[in-house]
Amino acid sequence: MTGRRRFLLLTLGALGCSNDGTVALNGAGATFPYPLYSKWIAEYKSVDPTVRINYQSIGSGGGVRQIVAGTVDFGASDVPIELEEERGAGGPLLHVPTAVGSVVVSYNVNGVTAPLKLTPEALASIWLGDTKRWNAPPIAEHNPGVTLPDLPIVVVYRTDGSGTSAIFTRYLAAVSSRWAKEVGAGKSVRWPVGIGAKGNEGVTAQLQSTPGAIGYTELAYATQNRLPRAELRNGAGRFVAPSSAAATAAAEGVTMPASLQVSLAAAPSETAYPLTAYTYLLLYENVTDARRGEALARFVWWTVHDGQRFVRALDYAPLPATVVTQVEASLKRLHAGGKPVLE
Repeated sequence: MTGRRRFLLLTLGALGCSNDGTVALNGAGATFPYPLYSKWIAEYKSVDPTVRINYQSIGSGGGVRQIVAGTVDFGASDVPIELEEERGAGGPLLHVPTAVGSVVVSYNVNGVTAPLKLTPEALASIWLGDTKRWNAPPIAEHNPGVTLPDLPIVVVYRTDGSGTSAIFTRYLAAVSSRWAKEVGAGKSVRWPVGIGAKGNEGVTAQLQSTPGAIGYTELAYATQNRLPRAELRNGAGRFVAPSSAAATAAAEGVTMPASLQVSLAAAPSETAYPLTAYTYLLLYENVTDARRGEALARFVWWTVHDGQRFVRALDYAPLPATVVTQVEASLKRLHAGGKPVLE
């Protein structure tokens, strides 16, 4: 660990523990799980009043940068950290899946009340700029009986480094060789067409205010703002609406490897929603302050156990039981001063 990194972490440790016995923990990152993390933080106050947790919803890219820099106790990302990004960290980072969420394709098309059915090919064509109007054949052919207007399509995308964008673009790259070649996948890409917005909140606002808009956001934001949600064709050829149950089907259909890093896009279940992903907390395996390390570990332990009862009500899906067992083993790897922070 560099002198600067050690100074940052020691300074955080000094600031994080106060004379009144409280411990302050700071985190930053993904907007995708923000509704759930806000609920967990509020509920945890009654579990352990000595722990105060602050979480900044700044996007997965920002969360990765801050945990690598050592300026937060935990980062949050909807996709695993890249090896190149992790090289700048002060030590090994653990990926801890906390819940399963769905990315929703939503739209603002006046007069369309039934959920639109969209194929992977149609989505790629829209975001590449080839399908330009709502009544175009790639959309109309799978929505018989729906009166689609001759209205320009306005694509909306995320401008910040976003795990939601990474989930969405990885999906497009998997279903469209042209997208994979010309645009690629990641938290930030060069979008071929459209208008940008910051955060899931910003995309939601653009969708609400722009006639003809189509964009992607997290299911909880779509529910809270009463946005329509497209049904997407999954790998089994079925059109499936986003839901907690469909996210559960995706998660239970894919075995979690020991690294705790996996994609759910190719889940084989007929009832799986294809734009589904785990969301992660990023933690340093070795911490300098045992008290704060224990407080963080106990909070995360609570989220993957008791905290899971709040998940479905917010449109996420709980961790499969087998994944919880794997997370338990991972959290027991957290150390401070060579000693485990959880006994």
